[in-house]
Amino acid sequence: ESALNAGITPIEIKEILYQAVAYAGMAKVMDFVGITNEVLLAHGVRLPLEGQAVVSAETRFDKGLALQKSIFGERIDQMHKNAPENQKHIQHYLSANCFGDYQTRNGLDVKTRELLTFSILVSLGGCESQVKGHIQGNVNVGNSKDTLLAVVTQLLPYIGYPRTLNAIACLNEVIPEDK
Repeated sequence: ESALNAGITPIEIKEILYQAVAYAGMAKVMDFVGITNEVLLAHGVRLPLEGQAVVSAETRFDKGLALQKSIFGERIDQMHKNAPENQKHIQHYLSANCFGDYQTRNGLDVKTRELLTFSILVSLGGCESQVKGHIQGNVNVGNSKDTLLAVVTQLLPYIGYPRTLNAIACLNEVIPEDK
């Protein structure tokens, strides 16, 4: 309701939820998809919405890897190369699913998706390693430390002080304050 009232389009709303699946998991997001569909229908929005996928089963890995590298650089090649043999499939899934299936979708730009990812990870807590990576990803796509700090500040009443302070510690580690 609030998102629609604020001018967020139905496609943007659904893409925010789909983005959350890769980071929070389907179990935590599924109820929100159902509620969102009910609200959209009550507002006269025809479902299903136009599909936003831009990859196929054949292209999802390559397109996901390309997007992942455009955000994080060549360190992605090192992550794939240096993963222990029994864990390489996770790096493949990350490129194909997280980035290929979700991040490449239309409906939200990369800058917004990275900001959402940061927000989701900070809210989950216990994801400091990923938070730090996505802080750098945010900087790489044009989101500033001030923007990230503003997001954390807005999240404070919803996520509490421990997660807020952890996020700020990660921010200060990745982007030190100018003295």
